[in-house]
Amino acid sequence: MSLPCCVSQLACCCGSSDCSLCCSCCPNIKTSTSTRVMYTLYHILGTIVCFLMLSPSVGEMLKTHVTFYGEFCKTIKAGTDCERLVGYSAVYKVCFGMAIFFFIFFLIMINVKTSKDCRAYLHNGFWFVKLVVLAGMCAGAFFIPDQDTFHKAWLYIGVAGAFLFILIQLILLVEFAHKWNKTWWAGTANNKCWYAALALVTLILYSVAVCAVVLMVIFYTDPEGCTLNKILLGVNTSLCFIVSMVAITPCVQKYQPNSGLLQSGVISCYVMYLTFSALANSPPEYVMKQGVNTTICIPQLLGKGLQTDDKLVSVLGAIIMYGCVLYACLTSTTRSSSATLGVSTVPNSKPTEARCCFCFVPDEEAGNYKIDGAEKGIQKVIHNENSGVVYSYSFFHFVFFLGSLYVMMILTNWFQYHEVNLENLFEPQNVSTLWIKMASCWLCILLFLWTLIAPMCCPGREFSV
Repeated sequence: MSLPCCVSQLACCCGSSDCSLCCSCCPNIKTSTSTRVMYTLYHILGTIVCFLMLSPSVGEMLKTHVTFYGEFCKTIKAGTDCERLVGYSAVYKVCFGMAIFFFIFFLIMINVKTSKDCRAYLHNGFWFVKLVVLAGMCAGAFFIPDQDTFHKAWLYIGVAGAFLFILIQLILLVEFAHKWNKTWWAGTANNKCWYAALALVTLILYSVAVCAVVLMVIFYTDPEGCTLNKILLGVNTSLCFIVSMVAITPCVQKYQPNSGLLQSGVISCYVMYLTFSALANSPPEYVMKQGVNTTICIPQLLGKGLQTDDKLVSVLGAIIMYGCVLYACLTSTTRSSSATLGVSTVPNSKPTEARCCFCFVPDEEAGNYKIDGAEKGIQKVIHNENSGVVYSYSFFHFVFFLGSLYVMMILTNWFQYHEVNLENLFEPQNVSTLWIKMASCWLCILLFLWTLIAPMCCPGREFSV
């Protein structure tokens, strides 16, 4: 690595310089994008630490390899074997540190309008210093007194924050569906191939949704029981059919010509995922079949081992959560989220450009910008916020504050947190998670339905994505 590159990376870590992430072999990167990617990496790192804290083997390994482990545990009053440094209690502490870190930045960044603001330099630089501060906050949380009271209070704060994060995640999903359809539909005026692309993707989405329904009927229902599973499957499938029909009705098409089956296909797939996630946490039932006590309402092909369907739920949940974060990082603005739900009254005057990767915004759409790092060995950084920020700094940190609470609740099984560890994290029969998933499912349907009928209910407002 050349000397200019080393100096640039040092300034990125310890100074107020914008982060170039890599050297000149990498493509240009925008200031706004690199900053959001770095905060996302911080959040992922904290999540990994929380995940490791749930493993009992971590505590056993520390006890075996650290000679002064017992004395250290007594000194910090963490129990005989530092049981308060592992398990759900440790997850609460680490997530508390992450949440406070992002909440402080949320308060500091309120009303930042341009990257020339002194607070913007703090937001876009000092990465090593911020990493040390984040680690210090997470470590300091372990010294909070009266931990029982802290756990109870932080539980309810976490529940409220996690619900709000789910709501924001649903808004981003609805925005993504509308933006996808609008962007591709704009290409049909000049190229008829976009019709084929829309039809193919729509067919794939509905095929996935239908296959999901069929598989859940096969594996999560039984002719002799599973009444709750049957009701939930029937209700959610009917809701997906209803919103699909509403999306193509003439009255909706009159006010929203871009409305179609692509958006409802995206929503249907997500609803089916939430339904699968909920049914994977439903308790099994037992019936007598040919004189044998048989377990029903859960897949029988998985055997008696670890429930691999719940592993799949957790993996898909993590992908969707960070997919929403990545989507927010790649888009230029958060204003379109409010416009999607009818909060904004400002019309979208810019014509929509059809492109496959619509999440990536061309550089010219970012406003006035300049490029630094043209020297050899330094990745070029596009300063695309000179005339104004392209996203709300404070709202961005607030979302990560809520995301920290969401991760905490997911890893500790919401209200059933006392016996949680890495080994039983994926076990089913978590009824609270079942109803939280179902509530999210119905809320997603309501949000999408509102975006369809809002122009008819409020004809004097401008609704755009």
